[in-house]
Amino acid sequence: MAGKVLLINHGNALMANTLKRLLGELKIDIAQAEPSPEKIKQETKGAKVLIFLAGDYVYGKPELPVCLKELCSGGKRLLCVMGSEQELAEIRKTIPAELITREFRKPFNMKNVAGEVGNLVNGAGQKEPAKHVLMVDDDALFLQAMQSWLGGRYQVTATKSGMQAITYLAAHKPDLILLDYDMPVTSGVQVLEMIRSEPNSADIPVIFLTGRNDRDSVMRVVHLRPEGYLLKSQPREEIIASIDRFFETKTWENP
Repeated sequence: MAGKVLLINHGNALMANTLKRLLGELKIDIAQAEPSPEKIKQETKGAKVLIFLAGDYVYGKPELPVCLKELCSGGKRLLCVMGSEQELAEIRKTIPAELITREFRKPFNMKNVAGEVGNLVNGAGQKEPAKHVLMVDDDALFLQAMQSWLGGRYQVTATKSGMQAITYLAAHKPDLILLDYDMPVTSGVQVLEMIRSEPNSADIPVIFLTGRNDRDSVMRVVHLRPEGYLLKSQPREEIIASIDRFFETKTWENP
């Protein structure tokens, strides 16, 4: 066997059995434990990767993520968490982002999950540096809020005007730009036109994050090929989940 994986779950028998079968095909030994600190600690010997399959039991039980945090601190083990966006958000209240090697969101592609876990067990899937997101918005309060929302999972740089962003892009290449539509002096449309006209920035993905949702505004930027269009009025969880999905799939899905 290549290494040991500990699956922490209660219920979800079909999902757990599917994951066990797929990891078994990769010659990876997998053990299971109920989501309690005592049961988990009994099974961690020899485990290189812990997979926490979240459920309702993540709410109101801080001792569970505290246990996982202790077991994975200092690089002793790699931690993967699986769950809905709400469940993952609850886990992140206790476990810092740097200790979570992989997050898998519902709906799961179990073959992809098994493949990524297999890479971790075999040493080929260590955690990558955080993706770099450039925010462009003249609303200082909204920038501050977004930095708070995204800062635990991404490297976030905030710029307060279109020209400040263009100057920044002359020397940096972020993985994604979140661009406001309405800004004084240089609008979001003008900024995107400049981004697309420069060879060094032309291929950087851009998602509009704006208060404008009228059809004319959307159609005005279609020819500039933005990757997506998000509304500031959407719930925080939807905005975060949309950005996460983009990085996971490199394709845009309207929430």
